[in-house]
Amino acid sequence: MKEFLEGSHAIAEVIRSCKPGVISAYPITPQTHIVEDLAQMVSDGSLKSQFVNVESEHSAASVVLGGSATGVRVYTATSSQGLFYMQEVVFNIAGMRLPVVMTCANRAISAPINIWNDQQDSISLRDAGWFQIYAEDNQEAVDFHLIAYRLAEDKRVMLPVMVCMDGFILTHGMEAVDMPEQEKVNKFLPDYNPLYKLDPAAPISMGLLADPDYYMEARFAIQETMKESLGYLSDISKEFNSVFGRDYKDLLVEEYQLKDAEKVIVAMGSVCGTIKEAVDEQRAKGKKVGLLRIITYRPFPYARVCEALKNAAKVAVLDKAVSLGAYAPIAVEIKAAFYGKKKGPKVVSSFVAGLGGRDITLETIHEIFRRLSAKEVNSDFVDLKPELLKEEYGE
Repeated sequence: MKEFLEGSHAIAEVIRSCKPGVISAYPITPQTHIVEDLAQMVSDGSLKSQFVNVESEHSAASVVLGGSATGVRVYTATSSQGLFYMQEVVFNIAGMRLPVVMTCANRAISAPINIWNDQQDSISLRDAGWFQIYAEDNQEAVDFHLIAYRLAEDKRVMLPVMVCMDGFILTHGMEAVDMPEQEKVNKFLPDYNPLYKLDPAAPISMGLLADPDYYMEARFAIQETMKESLGYLSDISKEFNSVFGRDYKDLLVEEYQLKDAEKVIVAMGSVCGTIKEAVDEQRAKGKKVGLLRIITYRPFPYARVCEALKNAAKVAVLDKAVSLGAYAPIAVEIKAAFYGKKKGPKVVSSFVAGLGGRDITLETIHEIFRRLSAKEVNSDFVDLKPELLKEEYGE
């Protein structure tokens, strides 16, 4: 049923339908509305779950780790510095092969302190062993949480999933969302039946010390599962479509106006809506431009990217994060995808925009298309304010 909802409330509603047994989170802007709603649902009895109040994000992550280890479906959410405070436990959750689902309401990282949106927080934890799936709008954010639980709890996978949605833009934005009916959720997402759990009746050990004879194989196993899961995502997407009638193809990328595109922007998240509008404007003027939207950033879909961009002459990668002292994060992956390939774009330029919540407007996108020429650029910042740079660095 279509409802006009704030993004955070829509996420809380879909998490209720997933019936987690343990929820734990610590409030941090712009994630707070999600867990406020869930706490209220637990309090009024509409969600039969244990909501554990904690003193920090590190503790929240530890609680859902423990809950998952005992065989219970769990949920948490965080943003920015909160995700960084969780970092130690985030790595442990993946290393212990626990199917935790987390919402990351993407927000800039301090310092300077900034509460607005970019994608630096989740991008910085890209190597933690979690799946990372990025939503463009609130309908996707809702749907991707259902898919996240199915993926995480798949017996072939047993790894955590982070659903990333742009802070404020999506979390506090109001949209019409087709909220899934409980009967359909039950069909798509059966009750959690853990592959392994801590149980005094059948004792096992988790998270033990692994000396050099064992550690490397544990990391290899996660790496192989990640690669194999690229195919599982396609299977889960097909089943999702059969139940809910929304088709996300293989859940890896979205191709927009790519068939004959000569210039293509690669990006992910809510900015892709603006890029699509800019592409349509340029198409109306006869320009052959397009968009490749990355949906699943980890594991990175190298083969799909190569296939989608093989006929593009020039590619602009738009990052809402920066790897200080190196190429921007998504740009690194795109360049790696085409390393040693005979087919592919002649130019892969990297642009950084929207840091700290700075608006990415239609004019920003048109400017990126204008800058996309025969000369390749790397980590070229867009929409800088010269007057502020003058204050910082002088003449």
